[in-house]
Amino acid sequence: MQMDGLTALAGLIVGVLVGVTGVGGGSLMTPILVLMFGWAPQTAVGTDLLYAAITKVFGTAVHHNHGTVDWQVVRRLALGSLPAAALTLAWMHYSEAARVKDGFIISAVGVMLLITALGIFLKDWLHGLGKHLRVTNTEKFKHLQPPLTVVTGMVLGVLVTLTSIGAGALGTVLLLYLYPLRLNASKLVGTDLAHAIPLTLIAGLGHLTLGNVNFTLLLNLLIGSVPGVLVGAVISTRAPLALIRYAIGAVLAAVALKMLTL
Repeated sequence: MQMDGLTALAGLIVGVLVGVTGVGGGSLMTPILVLMFGWAPQTAVGTDLLYAAITKVFGTAVHHNHGTVDWQVVRRLALGSLPAAALTLAWMHYSEAARVKDGFIISAVGVMLLITALGIFLKDWLHGLGKHLRVTNTEKFKHLQPPLTVVTGMVLGVLVTLTSIGAGALGTVLLLYLYPLRLNASKLVGTDLAHAIPLTLIAGLGHLTLGNVNFTLLLNLLIGSVPGVLVGAVISTRAPLALIRYAIGAVLAAVALKMLTL
């Protein structure tokens, strides 16, 4: 393996952000690999998925030790996301229509980044809306929580498998709407990280069979990301995150516009 200091540094920075906010595994790393390091989009997506799966194991361990993972919510999400990821991979394997070109992947990533940025900026509004519904229609809202969580998982399963983006940023936004009183900031990050592990692992292994994973790149990213996510996860259990979240949203929007104009 050839050591690449810049790639490891990118892994470190994104690892810290993933640990602190739950965001960045795909929404930051995939554009970085494509725009800054010149990797082919399909290789960036496939390698990033396995990178995210391994990195988030360490972040989840820290959150689990602090009691900031809601495993019931994780199970509900996985019930939808894992079958959806498997079906998406099967489509990518066997459908000629799924043999997408680099340009399509870049456009898809750009669109997902815009949606993710919008979700980040609307996060407080969605939280307020969810809290209002939870308080004014308590029984109905609680009855709908489990099936809506499964549907949320299905949506994330498809999007993450295709673009590597969505497990962190969109996942936390949707969970904040669905569980406005149950999940505080730290528990939101921990739960989202825990759910992302099996989802990104299945999607990443599927991309591996398609030849979309570069192991030298993967190992260089992990050299930086593993210590980064451990530090970030500790910070997230005790720090206000609003400023970081909005900064990430602005960066994602700028990167999205860049990718859509390539």
